[in-house]
Amino acid sequence: MEVSTTAEAIQPAEMPRPQLVRLVLVLGAMTAFGAMSIDMYLPAFPSIAHDLHVPLGTIQLTISAFLFGSAVGQLFYGPLADRLGRRKPLLIGLALYVASAVGCASVQSAEALLVWRVIMAIGGGAGMVISRAVVRDLYDTAEAARMFSLLMLVMGAAPILAPMLGGQLLLITGWRGIFMFLGLFGLASFFAAALFLPDSLPPERRIKRNFTQMVSIYGHLLHNRSYLRYAIALGCVAGANFSYISGAPFFFMEQHGLSPQHFSLFFGANAFGLIGASQVNRRLLRHFSPQRITKTAFIINAAAALILTAAVLTGTGGFVLHVILLFISLCMTGLLYPNITALAMAPFDRAAGSASALLGTIQYTIGASAGALVALLHNGTSLPMTATVAACGVVGSIAVTSFIRSSSAHIR
Repeated sequence: MEVSTTAEAIQPAEMPRPQLVRLVLVLGAMTAFGAMSIDMYLPAFPSIAHDLHVPLGTIQLTISAFLFGSAVGQLFYGPLADRLGRRKPLLIGLALYVASAVGCASVQSAEALLVWRVIMAIGGGAGMVISRAVVRDLYDTAEAARMFSLLMLVMGAAPILAPMLGGQLLLITGWRGIFMFLGLFGLASFFAAALFLPDSLPPERRIKRNFTQMVSIYGHLLHNRSYLRYAIALGCVAGANFSYISGAPFFFMEQHGLSPQHFSLFFGANAFGLIGASQVNRRLLRHFSPQRITKTAFIINAAAALILTAAVLTGTGGFVLHVILLFISLCMTGLLYPNITALAMAPFDRAAGSASALLGTIQYTIGASAGALVALLHNGTSLPMTATVAACGVVGSIAVTSFIRSSSAHIR
């Protein structure tokens, strides 16, 4: 099977504005499943642990369960989306997500919650995989990067709004109401996709092979040097963000003495910086290639994190310097996410579903591992966080600045 690099792309100018807005909203909701499912119930951890009579650490494992389910679950949707089209696997996954949310709301034990969280991740993985594949189906590389930047508006807003909404729901409905809300979110996404998201992969472009042959495409993808380097680079971007999320509470509240309320303000400011950078990316793409933006952003990301690590290690600089360097490093990820995703997906036309699935799996695996590393290396300073963020920046920069083959890719 040859993976074409010359698929017809639909330019934004050719799509009526109402249709484009609907597309952005529907795909944006799909990209937000991970953040919504992780961040919304964080304020409820103590309540869940109390009601289920388990230590808080046991409930924290439900995040790991979700990340594991997301990493593995996305692999199932790639071959299905390339063989059956985009809509059917998406609707199946969303239905599974809704059912699992109801299951989470109904559990009577922590073990059951862990199981339902894995199932929820598998269901939600459909949205994450297929949203990327749909963008690849419709747009060429530069336009895809612009579309991914638009989707960052939703993906970036979710971590800001989800904990606040979860905290309010906790007061009104209790922690079970949070999962019921996630179920309603999944149900609304199901109907939105069914009504407003036409299948972007027509029957003549679908891959007519059995499931075993479809899965073998993953082996070919892993041997594609360009794709693998971009996938590793995207994983490093996720690693930097997960490391920051894991270490931010200590960095702001323990090391620098901020109150929880002030911590929320700085956490939100960094998230807004990431969102803002993703929108600046849309303008930069009018003048520079995605490759050039990616290389420059990674260099700035790594340099800021390395300087921050040196400042923490030597005890130089104060809170203002540390916050500025961290802000610069994190803002660069708003440029990196959309461009790397578009570049990784660019060579793949008919196998876009499989390429998207493996990309998400590598992203979640590296990202979750980096976040866990920060927790394991905790030594009473913010050095584990800053060093891991810096390491991710350096490795990602090396990956994208190394020799990368041209975009002509073939899978046989």
